[in-house]
Amino acid sequence: MSIDAPIDTSPLRSRFAGSVIAPGETGWDEARGAFNLALDQRPALIAIAQDARDVAAVVRFAAERGLRVAPQATGHNAAPLGDLGTTVLLKTCAMQGFSIDAQARRARVEAGVKWGPVCDAASQHGLAPLSGSARDVGVVGYTLGGGLGWLGRKHGLACNAVTAIELVTSDGTFVRADQEHEPDLFWALRGAGANVGIVTAIEFELFPAPQVYAGSLFFPFERAAEVLHAWRQWCATTPDEVTSTAKLLQLPPLEELPEPLRGRSFALVQAAFLGSEADGAALLEPLRALGPLMDTFATVEPAALGYLAMDPEDPMPYRAGSQVLGDLPREGFDAFLAAAGPASGSTLMVAELRQLGGALGRTHDSHGARDMINGSYLSFATSALMDPAAAPALELELERVRRSLAMYEVGQYLNFAERPIDLQRAFDEPTLARLRALRSQVDPQGLLHPNHDAAA
Repeated sequence: MSIDAPIDTSPLRSRFAGSVIAPGETGWDEARGAFNLALDQRPALIAIAQDARDVAAVVRFAAERGLRVAPQATGHNAAPLGDLGTTVLLKTCAMQGFSIDAQARRARVEAGVKWGPVCDAASQHGLAPLSGSARDVGVVGYTLGGGLGWLGRKHGLACNAVTAIELVTSDGTFVRADQEHEPDLFWALRGAGANVGIVTAIEFELFPAPQVYAGSLFFPFERAAEVLHAWRQWCATTPDEVTSTAKLLQLPPLEELPEPLRGRSFALVQAAFLGSEADGAALLEPLRALGPLMDTFATVEPAALGYLAMDPEDPMPYRAGSQVLGDLPREGFDAFLAAAGPASGSTLMVAELRQLGGALGRTHDSHGARDMINGSYLSFATSALMDPAAAPALELELERVRRSLAMYEVGQYLNFAERPIDLQRAFDEPTLARLRALRSQVDPQGLLHPNHDAAA
């Protein structure tokens, strides 16, 4: 669906500090791009906000014209947005302010900030946010969707470390929400994304991380079964201070990759341990005893965790899929290996299992809509899509991985859901009922267009 007649943007431009870009104007194609270059976002209008006043101006402008508003900073997880033909794409990428209060162990971050600079600044004080595996992901979007990172088993989801949220509601009103003020909004925003307002800044707790022992063990791809089964047994013994991933990695022969990795395939174990090198090495010994090809474990500053997963930092075309899994027995690992391992013929660049549990699985009365993740592992599979004609074959490979684990699936995690999903797979019935009731109350006209829409 799209707007038939051109939109008169002069009323918005007259009170807007940022940039307004209509279809066909200079900068349109660059501004409408998402992080996933395989997506073709075609909104009714693009507004690049400079501050919270700009955000409110866009909301009021859209409401007066029967348009919707979709906030977007980096463009990650954009596929679930769907049709944007009657939507203003509100880009918050220019809202780059952030501050660190090391004494209070708090950070305040505006809507366009990425994790890289925040982690670097906090790390100088021996502190760490509950950031994700990639430095280029936007802080606000990642956090509102849950926030699953390398310190998660010790400290939980990032959304539940948030102490205050600044937002604009669907009627253009500025609101600051916390446990005492607008508690319903504060609850919903922590884990349900932008369903009840457009967030302009968040404040959150930072955690002491004076020593982090982290790295990767690279094994030959052909030993994937041995490595993954050893990792499965090892996960059952690790304390909450350890968060880890087992990954099947098949790298293309690209010049920009380091020579030891270029064009090669591996089975990896990656982990971060909040503790000393001596204690971390002792914990790691059962996996080291397998004899890795490469061992990168070392004591690192907290900011270095943003490089551990080796996630791409530049936009690229890709497809991806994920599932939250319950108890995964040996047979489940075998099924995963049959779908993506050395004998499968898979061409997926990444197929991985992320360790959950610990604080990620513990509930608390103060938590938000994404209270915890009720599972033992999270699966994730992805590959670049450089040739659009290869999309059907790639989708079949992703579906093969999904089917291999289907009997163990217990839910979905929004930040990794790269397509529209039934939110009953992401939230339990009471949570979803409360979220939908609140959405109807605060946005009765359906102006907000989040990537996972509780009103759908």
